[in-house]
Amino acid sequence: MDTDTERLEVAVVGGGQAGLAMGYQLAQRGLRYAIFDASPEIGHSWLSRWDSLTMFTPTRFSSLPGLRFPAPDDHYPSKDEVARYLKLYAATFELPLRSACTVLRLSQSDDEFVLETTQGRVRADRVVVATGPFQQQAVPSFAKDLSPDIAQIHSARYVRPDTLPSGEVLVVGGGNSGFQIASELAAERSVQLSVGKRLLHLPQRPLGKDLFWWLTRLGVMKVGRGSAIGRFFRTQPDAVVGTPLHRVTRRGIRIVPRAVGTSGGSVVFADGSTRSFPVIVWATGYRSDYSWLHVPVLDPAGQPMHRGGVTSAPGLFFVGLQWQRTAGSALLGFVGADARYVADRIIRAR
Repeated sequence: MDTDTERLEVAVVGGGQAGLAMGYQLAQRGLRYAIFDASPEIGHSWLSRWDSLTMFTPTRFSSLPGLRFPAPDDHYPSKDEVARYLKLYAATFELPLRSACTVLRLSQSDDEFVLETTQGRVRADRVVVATGPFQQQAVPSFAKDLSPDIAQIHSARYVRPDTLPSGEVLVVGGGNSGFQIASELAAERSVQLSVGKRLLHLPQRPLGKDLFWWLTRLGVMKVGRGSAIGRFFRTQPDAVVGTPLHRVTRRGIRIVPRAVGTSGGSVVFADGSTRSFPVIVWATGYRSDYSWLHVPVLDPAGQPMHRGGVTSAPGLFFVGLQWQRTAGSALLGFVGADARYVADRIIRAR
């Protein structure tokens, strides 16, 4: 064995909200660990989003374990406030986070794991993958066939309306990001919103209480992944929160069918119509990328196989996945419960 190789009890891959929550739980249990994060600074994924982005969960439901979000309960934090909170969290608990340190390869050797990073090799008894479900921007393959005169941008790179070229905009994607960006752009230009399936639109504050106040009181956020209700919810598309459909149409946004391809460099929609736009914003989400993970815990589609974050490879765990254990598993204020669960399993496996 290389005596210069660093040894850890636990290596956490990913320094976002899931990785920080995991670090807190490991520290509480006295384990020797480090958090490896490819981003240049804590909160980078939040800081890089569009300027007007705010959370649709208020601070009451947006705290990681051990440190309350420093704002009134009914305040909806901006993306910059979330980034500052994550930095404060890491500093408060002196979490050993190594920014700008990418894990290039994770493999298993005998009874330990080997991490090849941009800062050297690390060996660990246990590894927690906390990179979350959204790692790569997802854009339809036909986007490359559009006219080169069309300015295309993914929602991850959208900043504010005046950073886009002038002209009518097609926003593709009917989730929260698509509706929010389309609403912002519609204040000063013509916007069409391409939606594949009509999603459920939920009000932000039904009957004067925040939506998540109701969901928590009704037990929805703790619905288990494997329960009958959980299995049903997992088959449903995500809901759009706080952007009512009537408000969108009142702002002059035209809802058009799903974008399915190209013809002559223009966009083809599901109804057969064709149209060219000077600007397209792809609010088409993200896809996971585990190409660096060389341990047999992924299914044929490249998704983690696990039970509550525990994999079939002894010592390898996940945290921060959508529906990892409950409906709230991937959300800032609820990921802490999964981190505690995984930390307990790590202790049992020592």
